[in-house]
Formats: sequence, C-alpha cells, structure tokens
Amino acid sequence: MCSAVIPMAYDSPACQSVLHRIRSARPFVYGLTNYVAATLSANVLLAVGAAPAIGAAPGWASGFGGHAGAMWVNAAGLINCTAHDMVAAVEAATAHQVPWVLDPVAMGAGVDEYDAIIHDLAMRGPTVIRGNASEVMALAGGAATARGVETTASIAQAVPLARQLARMRNVIVAISGPEDHILAPDGRHVIVHGGHPLLTVVTGMGCALGGLVAAALAVTPAGADRLAAVAAAHALYARAAEIAAPSARGPASFTMDFVDALSRLQNGTGAETPG
Repeated sequence: MCSAVIPMAYDSPACQSVLHRIRSARPFVYGLTNYVAATLSANVLLAVGAAPAIGAAPGWASGFGGHAGAMWVNAAGLINCTAHDMVAAVEAATAHQVPWVLDPVAMGAGVDEYDAIIHDLAMRGPTVIRGNASEVMALAGGAATARGVETTASIAQAVPLARQLARMRNVIVAISGPEDHILAPDGRHVIVHGGHPLLTVVTGMGCALGGLVAAALAVTPAGADRLAAVAAAHALYARAAEIAAPSARGPASFTMDFVDALSRLQNGTGAETPG
C-alpha cells in the first residue's frame, strides 16, 4: 500500500481535467439533501456546469437515482424526506452502477436512531463518504465527538480511523477541514490545502461540496482515478473560496462571491475569467 501523501491543487492537470469534463459534459447530478442546503447546493452545481435535481418528489428517488450521472445523499435530508426515499435512491443507483456520495451530517451527535440510519446507508456501498472529522470518526467506530452538525475533532484524530474505514468498506473517504484529506482503500492519501475560514460560517457549504464531489464522479468512469476526481472537487472548492474571500464583507456576500468564483474558474488554464 502507498503511504505517501499526495498534494492536489487547483492548477494541477488532474483538477483542470475534471473541471473541463464537467463543463463539457454537463452531467445530471441528483441529490437528497436538506432544505437548508438545497439552494446553495444547486447553485454550486450550476456554477460549474452540472445539471442538478434535488428532492424526493414521487418517483424521483428510484427514477433519478438510477439515471443520474452521479448522486449524493446528505443524511440531514431526513428532515424533509424519509429513510425509505434514501434507500430507494441508493438501491436504484447501485442497480444501475451510478456512483454516489454519502454525507453523514451530524453523525455521532448523540441521536442513536438517526445514527443507525446513516450506518445502514454506509453499508449499501457508497463510492465516497465525505464529512467533517467528527462525523467520519463516529462512522468509523471512534468516539462520538460532534456538537450538532459541527466537528469537535481534529483532522489528525480522524485520519487513522478514516484510513481504516476506507479499507474496510472499500470506499473513498474525504475529510473536510482546515485542509482536506482524501483517502483511498488502497492506501493512497491526497491532501488539498487552501480554502478560507469563511467556509465554516455559511450554512450548507459542506453539504454543497458533496454535490460537487458527485459531479466530479459523474464524469469519471469506474475504471479511471476516482480518488483524483474527488480531490479535484475539493481543490475547486478551495480555490473559489480563496477568490471570494478578499472582497467579501461577511458571510452573506462571501456566499454570493463564492458561487460567482466557481462559475469563473477556467478549465485548462489554471486561471479565472475576469469578474
């Protein structure tokens, strides 16, 4: 197994290739997420050129889950859809070999019934599990340290358990934090530096990242390097935050500038179009 940490940045060829493929293919990305994050998630996907659909209208879970280019399931979506909806979407995705992302929001915050649903979803073969340090640790069987939807654990604490989770479940595990760590079942470990602290004070930023990861998977076939695709989505997110932060007057203006920055990222050049 490879143990070296591999860096990924916005201007790396792999990241530029993912952005180019998303903008060219305009993949259909389906999501089950919570109403707090739905609008931002949709806008993030539209900004990079993907075509999102979000929610559990009658027939959507099994219909869209089986026919999307990729899908993401945000556990906090249980506040506006059902566990049955999530299972139906996951079963449809699995049947049609649609890659999907599980975001275990608030896992380990002390609600056993809710955690049990996330455990069940995690057993159903997600392509990627993406969360903060506390959520990943709790899902991997470590100490439950979350405070609501916020992490109280560090990246350093989470990485060893994330590595075990990736290997045991044959899944890519992505941990978001001051830097992002993405770990593969075969031991590869990618780190993405950058971003900005304002990402942590806007509701739904982590949830929307799950959608962007799904978009990257949608344009990356199973035989290709999905670890690099997942890391590329994190690098795009970090770069957009870096562009948006200097002109932001606070969290609200940062959100608008962040979506605008994503829309201006230029594939193939490592630059951004003028604002």
